[in-house]
Amino acid sequence: MAKQVKKTEANGAADEHELVKMARGLAEIVATHGLSELIVDTKDTTLTVRRGGVAMMPAPMPMQMPMQMQMPSAAPALAAPSAAPAIAAGPAAVDEKAHVVTSPFVGTFYRKPNPDSPTYVSLNDKVDKGQVLCIVEAMKLMNEIEADVAGTVVGILVEDGAPVEYGQPLFKIAT
Repeated sequence: MAKQVKKTEANGAADEHELVKMARGLAEIVATHGLSELIVDTKDTTLTVRRGGVAMMPAPMPMQMPMQMQMPSAAPALAAPSAAPAIAAGPAAVDEKAHVVTSPFVGTFYRKPNPDSPTYVSLNDKVDKGQVLCIVEAMKLMNEIEADVAGTVVGILVEDGAPVEYGQPLFKIAT
């Protein structure tokens, strides 16, 4: 019986070693391909590898925005390269005090309800708390994003039709 226990312990250690080896390989795949999450479900085990922790800088894009216009990503390490801002923010003093509205979803950013309609808000528009600012389309659902503070729109940070990540800044509102 003692030999059988040793054999089971040895198999458990070997299985554990294989899981660690598999997890490292999956982590390498996630990093190499810029994925935010990878789930492998087998008969015996489910492994989930998520990119997280320290924010990663996106790979340089052919068309970089000017250095003074770049914003650090608020998304947790899964930030994809974002499009250049549609409209630059106001002066730096206003910038520091402005409230930032971020995307609650990964999806596509739209400034108007349909192509023939006017935009929900423009630069320097006064907005009320709860007023619709834009739409983020996620999984074929149009999600209205509302202002969570009243104030003046001093920055629109994403171009119409651009993809956005969870937590990515969309608007700056001076309160």
